[in-house]
Amino acid sequence: MNVISAPSPLSLWETVRSVGAFNVACSFVALWAFVKVLRALRWRLKTTQLRGPPRTSFIYGVSYDLASARSQDRGGAYERWATEYGVAYMIPSTLGQTRIVLCDPRAIAHFYARETWTYVQTPLSLALTEATLGRGLLWSQGEDHRRQRKALTPAFSNGAIRKLTSVFYDSAYKAKGAWDTAIESSKDGDAVIEVQNWMNHISLDTVGIAGFSHDFGSLDGKHASVTEAFDTFGANQPSALHKVFMLFAFVFPIITKIPTKRANLFKKLGITMEEISNDLLTRSRREKDMNMSGRDEEKSIIGLLIKSEDQDAELHMSKEEVVAQMKVLLLAGYETTSISLTWALIELSRHPDVQTSLREELLGFGADPTYDQLKTNLPYLDAVVHEILRLHPPVGESNRIAAADDVIPLSEPVRTESGEMTDSISIAKGTLITISGTSINRSSAIWGPDAKEFKPDRWLTEDGISGKAKEVQGHRHLLTFVDGPRTCLGKDFAITEFKTVLSVLVKNFVFEMRDGPDTPLELAMGILPRPRVVGEDGIGVPLRVRRYE
Repeated sequence: MNVISAPSPLSLWETVRSVGAFNVACSFVALWAFVKVLRALRWRLKTTQLRGPPRTSFIYGVSYDLASARSQDRGGAYERWATEYGVAYMIPSTLGQTRIVLCDPRAIAHFYARETWTYVQTPLSLALTEATLGRGLLWSQGEDHRRQRKALTPAFSNGAIRKLTSVFYDSAYKAKGAWDTAIESSKDGDAVIEVQNWMNHISLDTVGIAGFSHDFGSLDGKHASVTEAFDTFGANQPSALHKVFMLFAFVFPIITKIPTKRANLFKKLGITMEEISNDLLTRSRREKDMNMSGRDEEKSIIGLLIKSEDQDAELHMSKEEVVAQMKVLLLAGYETTSISLTWALIELSRHPDVQTSLREELLGFGADPTYDQLKTNLPYLDAVVHEILRLHPPVGESNRIAAADDVIPLSEPVRTESGEMTDSISIAKGTLITISGTSINRSSAIWGPDAKEFKPDRWLTEDGISGKAKEVQGHRHLLTFVDGPRTCLGKDFAITEFKTVLSVLVKNFVFEMRDGPDTPLELAMGILPRPRVVGEDGIGVPLRVRRYE
């Protein structure tokens, strides 16, 4: 006879508890789904529904196509869609998300004027920036961003940069000396020089000395830990799996915590820069009485950072914020200027007539120009520099999310999804906005039919920049340094360094592509996209260099 025993009180309690936990979990999921549906309904009601390209993938929308494209090709895609759908349109993104793309100068000016308050960084951007650089200028928003920026502004004034120009020249002449040696030891009177690494060395040593009174010594062959951390990115390209991870991270930022190879590189970079920043800060505090006694020195970057640590400082920053600023400046000073200098040498090698005209202007001027002369007395140098910044912005795209409802004006009407024409678009809180600086800088509708060509002469005549280009707000009608409250704080620092280094190199050397002017190039992904000669490892850009006689 089988006897069915009654369940014990303990097992009954465990069953009830498990059922209860299941019900609670289901309730949370149902509530989350309900909130998502409500937000989606509100977004659709409050946001002007625009036309746009069809999704090419059920999962990714068009995001995987854009992520897989080169920067210029991505900018070209945005421009083609603007031609077809108007100056504002919608694109389908990952897992049903939708982004609004702005290609209209008036809309972009409105957007940038409200950035860091109405339009803020996406959760993904905040997560990546904080993990690598901490809560500095690139991470902060609103009032925190205003306070941090105001504390650092004196270090980037005209007077401060004027005093740093000699530092830029010192780095350029160190590179010149090394190249002279390489050419002298060559039998052919020239040398093949991998210029991108040299531009990296110039940029790193310059920001070290100019910003933190520290010489990393990379131009002298020293291999500092920060150099290794930066160089690792060029040697390790992101995998297809990493691209997929990042697309899903737009929806679920927690994915960035997964220890992929690329994520580990960023983590290592963040740790390395933090160690260096702490060491530099400790040394500078110790030497403060000797090095920071003069009032002018307090306007240096390191001087202002130390000053802001004081609890009584008007624009006080915590130690964590101070270290974060140092990491931001290290990264920005290393990465962006070196990319621009590399592109400049490539374009001059491809266009020997431009290179000759620039050299003639520099040699005709004579001695090394001062800071003020660099700004006003060398128009062709200025034209070459800004044409590089137009065609090859180091940061090509901005993605933001609306923190509040807004209405964006347009300079020309667009057709909505329902077929109506509108000269403004309503934006609901939570809307994703994309602006492609590369696309705007290269747009034929804005810059004319020769927009994709390298033509420095466009900057030399009154009508060279006309029509819609003049409507673009930003430094010299470019979005390279963005605009509004988040305009690049180091813009004048970067342009002065760019002009200084280029003037020294072009005056003394002649540059050619190693394998001829038609040498194919591609973009390799360092921390930012960098040019690379097809077939080269890492971020290799070998040029044939000879002395100008």
